[in-house]
Amino acid sequence: MAGNLVARSIHDLTAAAWFGGSLMGAIGLNGAAAEAKDPTERTRLSSKGWGKWAPVQTAAFAGHLASDLAIAWENKGRIAKQDNVAANTVYKTVVTLAGAAVTLYAGVVGKKVDELSGEGAEGATEPRAGASNELKSAQTQLKALQWAIPAFAAWVIILGAKHGEMQRPKNILKGLR
Repeated sequence: MAGNLVARSIHDLTAAAWFGGSLMGAIGLNGAAAEAKDPTERTRLSSKGWGKWAPVQTAAFAGHLASDLAIAWENKGRIAKQDNVAANTVYKTVVTLAGAAVTLYAGVVGKKVDELSGEGAEGATEPRAGASNELKSAQTQLKALQWAIPAFAAWVIILGAKHGEMQRPKNILKGLR
């Protein structure tokens, strides 16, 4: 079998880990942490869970970027010669890097929430009455970021599917310069 089966598999599996892990965290982990009886445990438990996921997510990003490079190298001729492939490659790279930056920023904001966990909260991303402005701000940001991250991951997966469709013989022939 010609091509980059290993690189493509790593590429898709790491994007799936990013997407699935972020959704599970937003829905499952944060949702479960919000049910802790002690309000100070709600953000602490969520932060602990995200902290355990962070090394896996980092490895997934590293694997995703390495496999991107391998796939681009294998397809350098097609990127140069087929209409829209170079533009789509650049676009997908920008979306991937922006999503990685948003994910990294969420980790920074999450650490701030963890540091302020002693104040207590309604949930991982929901401040309780009387919370400091610093905690409220961090939790408000996390509330948006927890949904932005899987949106970026889904966007990357969709753009990867578009690349796959561009490799169909009829699309290659149509797009050759």
